[in-house]
Amino acid sequence: MTLRYVTHPEVVVDPATPVTEWGLSERGRARVERMLTQPWVGGLRRIVTSGEAKALETAGILAAACGVDVERRDDTGEIDRTVPGFLPPAEFEAAADACFAHPFVSSGGWETAAAAQARVAAALADLLVASDEVAVVGHGGVGTLWYCHLAGLRIARRWDQPGQGHYLTVDGGRPAHHWRRIDDIEASSNRDSSSL
Repeated sequence: MTLRYVTHPEVVVDPATPVTEWGLSERGRARVERMLTQPWVGGLRRIVTSGEAKALETAGILAAACGVDVERRDDTGEIDRTVPGFLPPAEFEAAADACFAHPFVSSGGWETAAAAQARVAAALADLLVASDEVAVVGHGGVGTLWYCHLAGLRIARRWDQPGQGHYLTVDGGRPAHHWRRIDDIEASSNRDSSSL
């Protein structure tokens, strides 16, 4: 069994709307459509997703192309940032840096990185022994925390995705590679799956 952890691509940022309800932007939807030509998409038999709108939308496009249902798991949602709510980009980046640098300390009201890592690891543990090819659609922050957990790495933002809309491959319960763009088809076809 091979698992792909897919992060949603670009979203429509609306400070007046809760982050969990943000949907994909036009560019984000186009990138998901391009992802459908990845060689691994045709083999997917299960699609599991976070309950956040941007992940549900990404998973829905993928599931429709594969002819499978979407399995919603709310415990796979992004690091809880309900408090303090929307932050402008520079403040958000500073809070994210602090969250990863001090994983057992809340960054201005955010869920701690350690708590988010434990939550997502527990929520996805059963998929590591599943027999079907599966994609999990989620978020960069918790995806990075899960990557660190699986790879036996200390939580650090250096392992974060380089932008929205990337994926990891997990094989035998361990990451087979670091983040790759969901719409980088040629590179995906030409790379081997050696671990970084």
